[in-house]
Amino acid sequence: MTATPLSTPPLTGAPQPHLKLIWTDPVTGRRGFVVIDRLIRGVASGGLRMREGCTLEEVRGLAAGMTRKEALHYDPDNRYIPLGGAKGGIDCSPHDPRAREILSRFLEAMRCVLEHHWTTGEDLGVRQDTIDEVITEVGLASSIQAIYPLLDDDAQARQRLADAFAIDVDGVALPELVGGLGVAESALTALDVIGLPRGSARAVVQGFGSMGGATARYLAQAGVTVVAVADAHGVITNPDGLDVEHLLRTRDPLGGIDRGRLRPGDREADGDTWLDIPCDILVPAAVSYCIDAVNQTRIDTRIIAEAANMPTLPEAEAALHARGVQVIPDFVANSATNAWWWWTLFGDIGADAAQADHKVRESMRRITTDMLTNARQFGITPRDAALGVVANKIAAIDARFGPGGVTAGPVPSGGNHAAAL
Repeated sequence: MTATPLSTPPLTGAPQPHLKLIWTDPVTGRRGFVVIDRLIRGVASGGLRMREGCTLEEVRGLAAGMTRKEALHYDPDNRYIPLGGAKGGIDCSPHDPRAREILSRFLEAMRCVLEHHWTTGEDLGVRQDTIDEVITEVGLASSIQAIYPLLDDDAQARQRLADAFAIDVDGVALPELVGGLGVAESALTALDVIGLPRGSARAVVQGFGSMGGATARYLAQAGVTVVAVADAHGVITNPDGLDVEHLLRTRDPLGGIDRGRLRPGDREADGDTWLDIPCDILVPAAVSYCIDAVNQTRIDTRIIAEAANMPTLPEAEAALHARGVQVIPDFVANSATNAWWWWTLFGDIGADAAQADHKVRESMRRITTDMLTNARQFGITPRDAALGVVANKIAAIDARFGPGGVTAGPVPSGGNHAAAL
């Protein structure tokens, strides 16, 4: 494992991250990465993904996005104080028969960072239950143990989170729903802002794993007609609307839908045709960089809610904005999973599905409304409006904890604090 010196030239327009780690698997030669973009009180938060072709620069961008997600939900009245941003990635297909053993060696190699500075969880290609199993096997207490010193009563907080993870909502675990609930609420808020009735809206969702499946569920429950979903095997369409609950019951652990259980009226199409289906809400919920300057011309929609991380390239987003498409950026739309973890752990909400539902909806509606109002008022993109909010909140965090988020003076709440890396 090597630590990339911080003298490495930064991405254009991006500040230098706090730490970059590159790991090479001694058995397969596969590479893995951890980037800590920013530490607050010595800790950073961000998931771990596994996909063929994952790169250091990809993980770096995702880590910066986590800094934004954390800051976006800062409320000085909450017990939860945002963490810094981080991310992990492994260049390996999750379908590789050696994927689990590679994950195990990677987490073992990252032990010191996980123990003290990086809290992580599931992301693209990696399920939380798999992470939990491997974490136990390598002798760590938890994938989020770095945050324990910041808690008033870590045993009580851990039990509260464990109880929340055990909650089932209509056949789906609560932690698999809160992220998609946030995406859906953000998209529904955007519908309200532009004055389009929910019952008249049509949606296309690309990706049917935890995030995409839950987004489709909550859009459908709100009266939106979901006319197409895409998984790794292709696209399923129905102009009269798909039965989302039925499809959720047929999917495998990675979001693949059983084609043998499609209903009359459901049709199959090629993998990238989700871009061509007219709709009012388009939800890219699978992979990064899937909307580019060329294929964005095929998109006919009013709103893009970025459930995936970094799905829209900057040139594409600029072109979409120029023709009136509202792009809700990833660090806004898909921020609810991260916030729900910490609201629950710190005790802002209990292990309760109704409390989670209310907190996610209220927070996402407020954040999205403020973002779109500011964007319209100042004639800027939703992303730029949201970045302005993030900048203000980071400044407030720095004022409270010192530059870089390292506590200066008395600690307002919590127990011992991990030292900065």
